[in-house]
This record gives sequence, C-alpha cells and structure tokens, in this order.
Amino acid sequence: MTTATRTVPMRADQAAECGAVLARAFADDPLFNWILQNETRRDASLRWFMPTAARYGDRHGHVFTTDTTPEGAAVWLPPGDVKVTMLRMVQGGLLRAPLKFGVGGFRRFLKAMDTFEHLHDRDMPMPHWYLMLLGVDPPRQGQGVGGTLLQPMLARADAEGMPCYLETQKAINVPFYQRHGFETVVELDMPDGGPHCWTMKRTPRS
Repeated sequence: MTTATRTVPMRADQAAECGAVLARAFADDPLFNWILQNETRRDASLRWFMPTAARYGDRHGHVFTTDTTPEGAAVWLPPGDVKVTMLRMVQGGLLRAPLKFGVGGFRRFLKAMDTFEHLHDRDMPMPHWYLMLLGVDPPRQGQGVGGTLLQPMLARADAEGMPCYLETQKAINVPFYQRHGFETVVELDMPDGGPHCWTMKRTPRS
C-alpha cells in the first residue's frame, strides 16, 4: 500500500524529531549494529547521533522530510562540499561521540568513515550530490515515502546535470535505489569484520 505524502525542507526546529525517526529507521542497520556492538547503549547512541547528523545536514547541505509530521528524512551534501570533516564534526557536537559510542564503537566509526571516504574520493572525483542519510520510520516503510523524499534532490541533480552518490549496507536497499537510477560502483566487506556494503552512483537524466 502506498500512502500519498509531500516532501518539504526540514525546519531547524525539526532536527530532533527527524533525528528520532532516523534513529528508529537505522536501529537494524548492519553498519551501526557493527559500530555499536553494545546493545544496551545502541538505542541511546543512535538517538543522540541522528539528530546531530540532521543538524549537520541542515547546516552544510539540505534535509528533506514529510509535511505535517516527519515520517522520514533525506540528508544531502552539495557538490564541492561532500566531505564530513573532523572539524565540522566537532563544530556540530560530534566531539562527544567517543563517550556516546564507547572507545571500541568510536574506533569502528572512524574505520568506517575512513573506508567510505577513500572510496568516495577515488570513485567520485567530479562534482556531485551526496546522499549522506535516508531513513523512513519503520511503520511507514514500503509505502513510497523513501522514494518521495528522494525526488526533490534527484530532480535538482538532473536539472543541474549532476551525478549523485551514496552508500548502503542493506541488500534490500540496492533494488530500491536502482529503481531511482542508481547503479552499484563497489560491493565490499568492511574491514575488521564489518558488514557487506555497496556504494552507488546515479548519472543525471536528461
């Protein structure tokens, strides 16, 4: 069943609510389950991290959510500014990540960031839009919300002639993104026992 919804830019005062939705959406994500191996702190860590990530996206890029009540969020970083730098992480409040994630969790987080940054730099040297996060509240998954959240930036990327790029750790997401024009660039296992991952690129449509 698909329920109609409308996509709007996230307001700054919605970051906490959008972050809570993203935390629920990523509760079973293989990458975050590998990073946050302590189950008792995983939920609290995600509930802290995702609002911070939403604020980061709002400050440095664009965040879209659903009108009326946030049921999902798409966080995009713009061409020429796609790096999630340590300085910006600190400025955005991520300095508390070692405390929130634990020493081992923070080490795995940095390992994942380093791996993805290497692939990102290598495979996408040209200007592009970067989909940093896309998540839909579990009760609304499978109802077209995720595709709707993608549309504003995909349309803009097409109008600008810009490619798009993302990473995903769920096999079920691969055909979803393929339906929206993405193709797999790299399929790999993360180092140190991390999950299987895909990087994907979308060529602009004329």
